[in-house]
Amino acid sequence: MNKTPKTSNSTKVNLTVDIVIFIAFLITTAPQFSGIPVHEWLSLAFGAAAIVHLLLHWQWIAHSTRRLFGKLARQSRINYILNTLLFIDVTIIMFTGIMISRAALPALGISVAPNFSWRLLHSLTSDFGVILLGFHIALHWQWILNALKKYVLAPLTRRPVSGAVGMTKSTPPTVTAAKVSSADVAA
Repeated sequence: MNKTPKTSNSTKVNLTVDIVIFIAFLITTAPQFSGIPVHEWLSLAFGAAAIVHLLLHWQWIAHSTRRLFGKLARQSRINYILNTLLFIDVTIIMFTGIMISRAALPALGISVAPNFSWRLLHSLTSDFGVILLGFHIALHWQWILNALKKYVLAPLTRRPVSGAVGMTKSTPPTVTAAKVSSADVAA
């Protein structure tokens, strides 16, 4: 099946956004290593990237929502439910994170009263989010591998075309046989 340039380009954008989200996720899940200020600011950026991710997939969300209680493939239904849980979880994580902010909001001149309940809910939903994200990645693992192979590994492993500096081609150059004259054979 040939992919149109639009599909290929949207896959590259989706892969890039997903990689950024995943890296931000890895860093924000360990505030003891990154420090609270990095954790909070990067979490806010993570929230913005998650919104971009949802907007990039809005067509799928709308289509699946319309068909959720009708005819929908089992994997799509599972994906929809998982994504809904992930969305709710990330929303709670972001809200509770804002409510317990010790660096980002104070830097903006906004103060919030410390509250153990918000901290506990933030911690619990963050832990649950790790589990949900693991399932989300597992469900999309084949797409992740295919996209990484096509857009990351393949461009890194292409060989240069002989005689064309700076240009690459995924197939090796072909060698053609030269014509041999009777004078060449006699020599």
